[in-house]
Amino acid sequence: MQRNIYLLYGIKFSKWLMLYMPVIVVFFQQNGLSLTQIMIIQAVYSSIIAITEVPSGYFSDKIGRKVSLILGTLFGAFGITVYAVSTNFTEFFPGSILLGLSQSFISGTDTALLYDSLKSEGKENEFMKHEGRMVGFGNFAEAIAFIIGGFIAAYSLRTTLWLQIPIYFLGVVFALFIREPKTESIHFKGFNLKEIFKHTFRDNKMLKQAVWFSSIIGVGTLTMAWFIQPYYLWLDIPIIYFGILGAALNLTVAFFSFYLNRIYSFMDEKSLLAIIFFGIPVLYFILSLSAQKFMLVFVFIFYAIRGIATPLLRNEINRFTSSEIRATVMSIRSLLIRILFAVLSPFLGYISDKYSLATAFMLSGILILIMLLLGSFSILTMLYSSSNKNSL
Repeated sequence: MQRNIYLLYGIKFSKWLMLYMPVIVVFFQQNGLSLTQIMIIQAVYSSIIAITEVPSGYFSDKIGRKVSLILGTLFGAFGITVYAVSTNFTEFFPGSILLGLSQSFISGTDTALLYDSLKSEGKENEFMKHEGRMVGFGNFAEAIAFIIGGFIAAYSLRTTLWLQIPIYFLGVVFALFIREPKTESIHFKGFNLKEIFKHTFRDNKMLKQAVWFSSIIGVGTLTMAWFIQPYYLWLDIPIIYFGILGAALNLTVAFFSFYLNRIYSFMDEKSLLAIIFFGIPVLYFILSLSAQKFMLVFVFIFYAIRGIATPLLRNEINRFTSSEIRATVMSIRSLLIRILFAVLSPFLGYISDKYSLATAFMLSGILILIMLLLGSFSILTMLYSSSNKNSL
């Protein structure tokens, strides 16, 4: 199953080498979209993921991880093609739908495939290492894309999208060579979705806490990803530096994800969870205070926490999940992220347009903190008391 790991790296590279990302908000604005409309487009994207996330995870568990990855990479290639030819608010909708389907079929499936590929060889204890490196590799690819895409965008914003098409089709090629790993069968007869939801949110308290915590943090980091370019504009940073900054931020995520095992050697899990829990909302508050360029330091801290959070919280979910329902449970996590983002992003975009980006940041921090306190405060003690360093 070692080949699967290399192929997953290839899919990750294809998915995250997004040449258009350093300027996508500016590209939308160049085509006449307001920030509110941009957030609506993203809400459509997130709504499609929300609708299809769990069914696609169920499909992956039932039909196969390979088929799910092939469909996901194909939808991505077709979706970016639609974006490349679109010129107004209405025309972007089909592309958002296809890209949403792409995300839902890949999300959860790649993590489940990695874990079960390792587990089939008795190496599931290496998941954190590989997941951290894979997240880091993805962000490294995105960093390269930000540098290259930034320079291409200086010539033409739309060219970044045209060049993206063959990169996405490369992911399809990698998916075709995946091999299905063996998975164990437990007590979920017929993959009953109702039973899986009940297991996730009622029967397994640890899993419920881990899924909710990971989902809220995911919403926080996703919101920042779509506000970061307007934030650059607020700081009066020239567009030519967007790619360089984006690359540096993604390299920060890559570094902290790649070396998470080493970080864990001198910081216990409780401390890391506390940093994630309080760091994300507090940094939103801090970033709302000033439009001085030195505030970029806090943006880098935010992305460092993101690099730690992604593999750490995914590992927690996997620890409390069996192979038979792993992709479905990971999809439930993504479902929560997308539902919350679909609800919040147009509202936050409106607040930014109507009042200011600083107000939107302050409100984002308040909402994230409230959701964390209401739904997953006990995770700080629950996970710490039930785990040990060998689990990571």
